[in-house]
Amino acid sequence: MKYYSTNHQVAPATLKEAVLKGLAADNGLYMPERINPLPSSFFKKLPSMSMAEIGFEVASFLFEQEIPSDILKKICEESFNFEIPLVRISEQIYSLELFHGPTLAFKDVGARFMSRLMSYFNEGNSRELFVLAATSGDTGSAVAAGFYNVKGIRVILLYPKGKVSKIQEQQLTTFGGNITALEVEGVFDDCQRLVKQAFLDEELNKKMTLTSANSINLARFIPQSFYYFYAFGQLNQPNKEIIFSVPSGNFGNLTAGVMAWKLGLPVKKFIAATNINDIVPEYIRTGEYHPRPSIKTIANAMDVGNPNNFPRLQELFDKSYSAFCEKILGFRQTDDEIRKTMRQLYQEHRYIVDPHGAIGYAALKKYLQSPYEIGIFLETAHPAKFYDEVEKTLGFHFDLPENLKVYLQKEKKAIPMSASFDDFKSYLQSL
Repeated sequence: MKYYSTNHQVAPATLKEAVLKGLAADNGLYMPERINPLPSSFFKKLPSMSMAEIGFEVASFLFEQEIPSDILKKICEESFNFEIPLVRISEQIYSLELFHGPTLAFKDVGARFMSRLMSYFNEGNSRELFVLAATSGDTGSAVAAGFYNVKGIRVILLYPKGKVSKIQEQQLTTFGGNITALEVEGVFDDCQRLVKQAFLDEELNKKMTLTSANSINLARFIPQSFYYFYAFGQLNQPNKEIIFSVPSGNFGNLTAGVMAWKLGLPVKKFIAATNINDIVPEYIRTGEYHPRPSIKTIANAMDVGNPNNFPRLQELFDKSYSAFCEKILGFRQTDDEIRKTMRQLYQEHRYIVDPHGAIGYAALKKYLQSPYEIGIFLETAHPAKFYDEVEKTLGFHFDLPENLKVYLQKEKKAIPMSASFDDFKSYLQSL
């Protein structure tokens, strides 16, 4: 299998090249040259398969023996060793809880798989590998945990000052060791821009080996497709039509879902559920794609004004606007609407949801129409990661999980950084 750039200006790459480069030399994102449906026998056995078993089969199918089976199996077993339960909320709505990993966010799935894949491909490399990751909150902690103390790899995390939750900041700034956090004067889009510019800078790339840990990197978004199959297997209702509601910021999660559909997963619709940074819902509504500066919201992981993975989504639909809109619905909520949904969900079902999952739930409430439909929303982070907002909205105190309390007791270590690429480049050159 080869991997082509969405900008189509460079030669296709091998899996190793795509993973270790992160971003193609023409500023495009890597995509598999072929996405064929998985065999029907795979779907029949899904209800009895573990997440690790699903990951191994899907990755084996996509990677086409580019990684020895025993190595790939071990990577999957180590990466997906935590629960991802499908929780029934009502007769037609389920929550896929993706927050049971070490940092209590869905990004543990992709980050753990990616770190092990990179470590395998980087074996024997005499040059240190520098992993750059822009984060609007949860990517930073998941990447830090996934790569912590991995030999031969250093991680640089860029996050926007004052625009992540206190717990998120403590998670991504307290690891130390081979993990460094840069506190950027700007918004998430500035952090993302700095990372992309670094990959395209010839002088930097001659001096150091750079790669990405954002969903820019296909090693991050491909494993996220695995839990769509896992959810389908847990549901085990083949006669129902499934709608996935996906809280979306950079759109790696939705891209992974659409890829699962292209691989044969029977999905009726996807919903791109956003906060007021609604660039993709606006595109669905108007046919116009207008990136713009992001606006801070209480669903901060989705505060993205120029989604990285939009070109991948376009590729998956052969750049057809009508095909895109046929499969994907758009939805957005304001902060006040998010809070109202959080209260409603707790009052009616005694289910505590974080701000991102709340948007996903509200989208299903709007779009579910037929009794033959089942809606699954992705609950992307533990509510405790947004403790202040959840407590204020619901009006009561709840205990933090022990593995979050640990981070609050540690000392924040972050290096201040301007949004200037020259300053960021100078910092990297000093390492």
